[in-house]
Amino acid sequence: MSQTATTDEARPGRILHRLRLVGWLALGSFALAIVVFLVWANTVRTVERGAADRVFRNPAVTVTDTANAVVLAPSAGASGVGLVFVPGARVDPYAYLYKLSGTVEETGLTVVIAKPVLNLAILDLRPLDTFTRVAPGVATWLVGGHSLGGVRACLYAGQPEVAGLVLFGSYCAAPLTRPELPVLSITGSADALSTPGKIADTAGLLPADARFVEIPGANHARFGDYGAEVGDGIATVSTDAVAAAITRDLAAFLTDSTPR
Repeated sequence: MSQTATTDEARPGRILHRLRLVGWLALGSFALAIVVFLVWANTVRTVERGAADRVFRNPAVTVTDTANAVVLAPSAGASGVGLVFVPGARVDPYAYLYKLSGTVEETGLTVVIAKPVLNLAILDLRPLDTFTRVAPGVATWLVGGHSLGGVRACLYAGQPEVAGLVLFGSYCAAPLTRPELPVLSITGSADALSTPGKIADTAGLLPADARFVEIPGANHARFGDYGAEVGDGIATVSTDAVAAAITRDLAAFLTDSTPR
């Protein structure tokens, strides 16, 4: 047999070997990408302990951890109104306790802070009752969220049982399907992620009577208590001042917008 014939016979084997090698390399790269993504998604911005401790020490509120959510409720005098609140991407649900506790104490609101799948609300396809069922005493439900959590809340807001939408440093990605829905949008003048410009540009996606409130000096991260975010602006107002502003504006919104 000639050398040429031997080479021709070996060529299909070499091609198959190369294809297998390419396939294994592609599979390995895909697996590595998944691992990197999972590590990134599970690198959560944790709550600042001081802020959480203030809530745990407050006898007027209770904090209960469940499999799918953290429940922040009044110790007495629950109003029967609840808020399902969706955290921003990779933010510890406990990071919102302090900012929401004032409203709970003042109005009797029950807040269910979701634990999103992979810490990314935008990928969480679970139904709203995943979170509402942990607080069976609530009769009227609002939805809300911070940053990308607010985007997810906008999707929940289309459901007929939802009585209102609350956005912290966030906006909807598409027009709301319920133009009659009460909406409160609280933003920060120093927010460099959900910038005042982005809020203005997307305002038309909300109902015409949506309520907009801007907190002077608040940046994106001030809506929680989890430290700084890359690319954010510099806050010139304290976390206590932002908490007080949220309590004032959210309490007023609840009084004006929810049935009693």
